[in-house]
Amino acid sequence: MKAFLREAEAKEDNDSQLQAWLKQVREVAYDTEDVLDDFTFRFARRYKDGFRGKVGKIYNSIKNLKGRHQISLEIKEIKARFGEISERHRRYLSQYGTQERGFSSSRQANADFDTRAQSLFIEEAQLVGIDKPKAELISKILDDHSQLKVVSVKGMGGLGKTTLVKKVYDDAAVKKQFQSHAWITVSQTFQFSDIIKNLIQQLYNEIRRPVPRRVESMDDIMLSEFVRDFLRERRYILVLDDVWSIDAWEAIKCVLPDCTTASRVVLTTRIADVASASCLGSLDFVYKMEPLSDKESWTLFCNRTFQSNNCPPNLEEVAKKILKKCEGLPLAIVAIGGVLALKDNEKTHEWEMILHGFGGEADGSGKLDRIKRVLLLSYNDLPHYLKSCLLYLSIYPEDYPIDVVSILLKWIALEFVEERERITSTDIAMSYMKELINRSLIQVKSTLNDGRLNKCGLHDFLREILVSKSKEQDFTTVATRYYTRWPEKVRHLAIHNFTDNPQEFSSLKCLRSVVIFGYKDPLTMVRSLGRDRDDSAESSPSRPLPIRYRDETIPKYLTRREIGRVITVTD
Repeated sequence: MKAFLREAEAKEDNDSQLQAWLKQVREVAYDTEDVLDDFTFRFARRYKDGFRGKVGKIYNSIKNLKGRHQISLEIKEIKARFGEISERHRRYLSQYGTQERGFSSSRQANADFDTRAQSLFIEEAQLVGIDKPKAELISKILDDHSQLKVVSVKGMGGLGKTTLVKKVYDDAAVKKQFQSHAWITVSQTFQFSDIIKNLIQQLYNEIRRPVPRRVESMDDIMLSEFVRDFLRERRYILVLDDVWSIDAWEAIKCVLPDCTTASRVVLTTRIADVASASCLGSLDFVYKMEPLSDKESWTLFCNRTFQSNNCPPNLEEVAKKILKKCEGLPLAIVAIGGVLALKDNEKTHEWEMILHGFGGEADGSGKLDRIKRVLLLSYNDLPHYLKSCLLYLSIYPEDYPIDVVSILLKWIALEFVEERERITSTDIAMSYMKELINRSLIQVKSTLNDGRLNKCGLHDFLREILVSKSKEQDFTTVATRYYTRWPEKVRHLAIHNFTDNPQEFSSLKCLRSVVIFGYKDPLTMVRSLGRDRDDSAESSPSRPLPIRYRDETIPKYLTRREIGRVITVTD
């Protein structure tokens, strides 16, 4: 089930019926995991050799008959449920089949094109903070070095990498320095032959000649030779927009002749390793996109929301609070500005609703779908073992400095970290953290004197999207003073800033972790987890749980066998 979910989750955002079916499979997978853990905890124990060991084994088998019978019934129920889900899926495929999947792929391709196309056609007068980075990139491209040079622009989704490079590419001073020009969008669905044929089409359109017919029948090697021969004596500039893997760059690099014609390749990527791998030459240059400054953010926000630099005095306080959540991300500022531009400037309460319901605006209303699509591309591109680690970060409050050592230990305790031979779990977890930072999904907040990571965090917009994604998958649930109800099956629960005890803890049968932030008496709340409202104490032995509180480990025992592994209490 897990292997299937890994493959299918990448497609679920584009197909509502597939989403519903995957939700059912995910629930069964979760329940199966719970039953297996319960069995391991209660029965999978080793006994001593000899007569005493055999007697102990027989005694415990008789003692646990009721518990074994209960687990047997649960396994039978899971098998029955899974059979029903499989049958439902067969009916789904027979009704929709490849046509529906093809439609989904087409719809996703169109959505990605629409998002990127909007970035390509923004007027420069509408942009803020672009003059300095544009001038710097142009100077790197137009220097007097005669060898092939790569300029890589890296940064998280939504920072405006494509928009910036497009303005550089279209600049008159840049255009006149090169004989051939081409813009290739690589993206996640990289197909080498399609990329090269697109490049050939652009090169021949520029010289106003038809593409030779033999190109269509060429294999990859012949296409590569064709492009190399065409560009060998030309000074060219090639933009590779949205490169997601080093393999994609290496494949395209082999096509480009390195002649003494002062040609240039400009590459945009969200992944730091791709930027580094593309710029190994002594002349190559990596430009890191930075968020807008507070002043630039305010200017862009006012231009988008009020079509001027003036914000009504009655809205200035709430507007700055909303803008703070965007953290200088241009796409986020433009998106939220578009939402607020439709609001009545005299009705401050409508703006307050946007501020307090920020997550809801990124979850189902459709008004911020564009930025959600952009940021979800990074999530969908993750390998399966990183998705759970990233989703779990949605438990933290916004702007919360996450202790790196603490979160690594949580990942290990919750079995998100896959074991490898001869490598410690801590080292593996740290490699996961660095990979998420490398992919521009986690921000480094501070480091220690020796360079080790100390605190990390999430961009507010990305956090809201992860909260939404976690809720869809019944993975994490965040309870706040504004939201105090949770679904029946909660895997990982975060409680933020309560003043009174939340109710019905004992009904959470699938709970695996609890994290509590800002509670006046956290240990009282933790003890409420142990309240058992049924009479199954004998058949449901208690499980020891370490409770972290002010850096002291306090052994506690909870009576419900379903309660999970980790409880963290944070001041």
